[in-house]
Amino acid sequence: MSILQSRTNSANAIADAVEGAKNKPGVVIQASAVGYYGSRDDETLREDSPPGGNFLADVCKRTEAVTARVARQNVRYVLLRTGVVLGREGGLLPRMMQPFRFFLGGRVGSGNQWVSWIALHDDVRAIRFLMENQSLQGPFNVTSPNPVTMKEFSRAMGQALHRPAWGILPGFAARLMFGEVADEVLLASQQAIPQRLLDAGFKFACADLITALEAMIRGQDHESG
Repeated sequence: MSILQSRTNSANAIADAVEGAKNKPGVVIQASAVGYYGSRDDETLREDSPPGGNFLADVCKRTEAVTARVARQNVRYVLLRTGVVLGREGGLLPRMMQPFRFFLGGRVGSGNQWVSWIALHDDVRAIRFLMENQSLQGPFNVTSPNPVTMKEFSRAMGQALHRPAWGILPGFAARLMFGEVADEVLLASQQAIPQRLLDAGFKFACADLITALEAMIRGQDHESG
């Protein structure tokens, strides 16, 4: 409940500020997540797919509904439904890499769940693209156009680190290591496609997972593509 309140309270504060502003901003960009869609097995998820029914989906749905108020103020409103952001210095990637460094790496859960990911560099580029293109508004999946299953993700991680990927991290162990994020991110299945970004002409610099991981491991995730 505290997570939901923190998200909706901050969203309300933004919407109230826009409504009360004499000089309206040119654009409001709201951060959301592919968690909006819930866990959907092998279903392909585009921006017009309906929301899911789990906790994170409800948080995303309610937060999006609050900030959508700014669109009624004739302000351009952009909604970012972001996948798992892969960066060398933070987020899930460093923790997921650790078992591989000790030859204990492998899939999380069944391995059949889909992972919608994006390299940090492309995440920043996509946000800038949406800021600068004034004709674009509404929801955008900010993910690589090439989602992978957890099994494929693990194999790519092992290849990039030159380590085997034979291990299995059961769901209960993932919950101990990663907390609530395990069920909502690592064990959930979301095959999201950035259809609207692709239609708008955005070009991904790191669309291939193994290429992105190898660049990050070499410390090059900040470079332009």
